[in-house]
Amino acid sequence: MKSSPLLFISDDAFREIFQSMAEGIVMVDENGIIVASNPVIEQIFGYAKHELDGMPLENLLPERFRGRHKNLRLGYNAHPEPKRMGIGRDLVALRKDGKEFPVEISLSYTRVINRLVIIAFVSDISLRKKSEDALKESEEQLAVYAGELEKKVSARTDDLNKTIRELEKEINERKKAEAEARNALEKERELNDLKSKFVSIASHEFRTPLSTILSSISLVDQYRQRNEIDKMGKHTQRVRNSVDHLTSILNDFLSLGKLEEGKIDVVDEPIQLNSLLQDIQEELDQTLKPGQAIIVELENTEETITSDSRIIRNILFNLLSNASKYSNNDKKISVFVRREKATLVMRIKDEGIGIPQEDQKHLFDRFFRASNASSIQGTGLGLHIVKRYVELLNGTISFESEVMGGTTFIVSIPLKINI
Repeated sequence: MKSSPLLFISDDAFREIFQSMAEGIVMVDENGIIVASNPVIEQIFGYAKHELDGMPLENLLPERFRGRHKNLRLGYNAHPEPKRMGIGRDLVALRKDGKEFPVEISLSYTRVINRLVIIAFVSDISLRKKSEDALKESEEQLAVYAGELEKKVSARTDDLNKTIRELEKEINERKKAEAEARNALEKERELNDLKSKFVSIASHEFRTPLSTILSSISLVDQYRQRNEIDKMGKHTQRVRNSVDHLTSILNDFLSLGKLEEGKIDVVDEPIQLNSLLQDIQEELDQTLKPGQAIIVELENTEETITSDSRIIRNILFNLLSNASKYSNNDKKISVFVRREKATLVMRIKDEGIGIPQEDQKHLFDRFFRASNASSIQGTGLGLHIVKRYVELLNGTISFESEVMGGTTFIVSIPLKINI
């Protein structure tokens, strides 16, 4: 038998408030029988007015939860207190039509005529649940999109890095090509400069000895016709000197050309220093100015080394020729040669005009002539060639000089094998 509606409620004002509440309310006795329900709860569960009265509360739950709920209800009856149900889990109720829906429930209690009455405040949260599910689905979809976007960004980043690397490679290749082009252009400019200086020097340096040769030959012919043989010797010697000068100029240009083209190879062989120095001295004695003399000092007259005799001869010959050229008559030229462990050291000292301080930094440049040497014949190639020869033997060259105080060149050449 159903319990009477509002079995324990007699206050008219309370009834009116109960019926007008915007929240679904159901009141249950100690046995779990619904004793009162307001219109909102009836609407939520789909029942007619007063149809819920006297019905067991478990009828509003899906059957799978009813057994457990009875135990929970009995436990609450033993220790009633205001509380929210379902914290940490979703609650599900059952409509009259058999459809389940999510709810939110808060419990309270009161005593009417010393009997416990449980009050349940019930809210249908279907719409909120749909929103939450939609939000969760959106978040999940967003996470999927974010993952896909991250993959796309990573792929695009990889493509971009690849493009950057290719651009950097292209830029580096372009820079390399530009550098090579600049080097080629610089070499071309140097070559053109070399040609221009060669033409300028050749036209100047060749003109004087050629003019001397022509004039001397003309005079020799005149002396021969007049049978003045004694006067011919002077001019034939002038011809020889001019030819020697032309030969020296040509040798300089030929040596420079071979050095620039890398056509000079180093050939190591045993060298008897004393013999080599004597040969160079005898050859140069014929070209020295009046009163000049070459003094050779060799630490060990029997010293034998292994190196390229042709290159060492060219180094000494050029330095000694310069010493004579830039020194006055009756001046001494000294050559000191000694071995320092695995190094051959040669010092060539003259008493000539010296090198101005401001010119010394350019002394080994091609075609460079010191400011105090403009009146002395020369191509400005000799010392440049000497330095190139010294470098071929992995050696070094330095100098000490003072204007009108002479110049000393120091050449150091590493030796390979001692014999």
